[in-house]
Amino acid sequence: MRRLLAPLIRHPLAVLSLTLLWLLLQVSLAPAQILLGLILAWVVTGVSSRYWADRRRPRRPHLLALYLWRVAVDVVIANLRIAALILTPSRHPRPAFVELPLTLEEPFALYLLATTITLSPGSLSADLSDDRCVLLLHLLDAPYPADATAECAKIKHRYERLLLEVFP
Repeated sequence: MRRLLAPLIRHPLAVLSLTLLWLLLQVSLAPAQILLGLILAWVVTGVSSRYWADRRRPRRPHLLALYLWRVAVDVVIANLRIAALILTPSRHPRPAFVELPLTLEEPFALYLLATTITLSPGSLSADLSDDRCVLLLHLLDAPYPADATAECAKIKHRYERLLLEVFP
């Protein structure tokens, strides 16, 4: 019985999220749909959980709220910068690839950093080196090497430093 309930016990948030997604897709709160959603979520979680990467729990989860706030603010600012770049006919973007040396080692923290960079308009995580020490970035507008260096310093200061505190 314990083995049968293992997905629900180990990953209740995943089961709940998948059930809610099922109900949203069905646009129904009928008891049969709720039961079917729970069963499907339980099966999917049970089958797929063995492929999930093991990850450590955050040491300071309250700092994730600060991290999310920073990301939200930076995404809005980046949207305004890109809009100004596009709407100014005399300015042409000068894209560049830049290597960002990393201090992070935790795989989930690396994933968060790469996703954060990609979410921000004007930047993209292009590749992670095999040894996970360098992240290759594509910047939409970096006309001078100093701009690229400043962008890397900003990423390390605003994001990586905070992720190092959350996931030591």
